[in-house]
Amino acid sequence: MSTFLKIVLVEPSLILRSGMSYVLRRLTTFDVQVVETGEPEQLEELIAEAAPDVLIINPSLTDEEMLRELQQKSLRLIAFQSVLADARLMQRFDAVVSIYDTAEQIKEKLRSVCNSRDGEASQELLSAREKEIIVGVVKGLTNKQIAERLFISAHTVITHRRNIAAKLQIHSPAGLTIYAIVNKLVELNDVKNTIYSNEEQ
Repeated sequence: MSTFLKIVLVEPSLILRSGMSYVLRRLTTFDVQVVETGEPEQLEELIAEAAPDVLIINPSLTDEEMLRELQQKSLRLIAFQSVLADARLMQRFDAVVSIYDTAEQIKEKLRSVCNSRDGEASQELLSAREKEIIVGVVKGLTNKQIAERLFISAHTVITHRRNIAAKLQIHSPAGLTIYAIVNKLVELNDVKNTIYSNEEQ
């Protein structure tokens, strides 16, 4: 079964960006959704809207402060390198993809990045926003209530829930509740009332 992966791709060159996007969308093992832009000014907005798992970006568009801020968002960072770049800056990325890499090499680097962190692989593929959505669901909040708390639209909440279901293969609030407790996204006491109310219905 393919692993769902949402990627934001930032590269000013249309040719390079289109080529990388083409390769990413056709990778086996991963079910990749790519959101791309040539405008680095759009990055913050794209991350907020798309809640990606991975950011692939031309390193010349970044600096150390920017990368530190991105890492705090629980993003996996991959440099898309077409020219020589500052070695110290490159060390801040989780991986480096070159324009000379084959599709198989890119796939292996993505797999390595996705599996490099401790903990359950499925949980690590969740973005910080998706984890917030799960917490809201298991606490019994409606899509509208979750949207109001996170300052996003109800439609965006629904999209996140679909992505969560695809990643975890969990399609019910009860299943998400068990997942959230086991993976310490919530404490049992936080959801006891929700569990009891569900049992009474």
